[in-house]
Amino acid sequence: MGMICDFCGRQESDDAKTLTWTTSVENGRKRAYCDDCSRANLRAMEGKLDSEFW
Repeated sequence: MGMICDFCGRQESDDAKTLTWTTSVENGRKRAYCDDCSRANLRAMEGKLDSEFW
């Protein structure tokens, strides 16, 4: 099925490669972030900031 990064729009059809992606729930909506976006925004994620503030 695959996933799409909610931050940069990267698409990944290989489910095994999405195992390193980060997921969260913001305002009741499940969000997924690729490993590159996750690394670039790690401090904001740890601070529990919504992605709109990154």
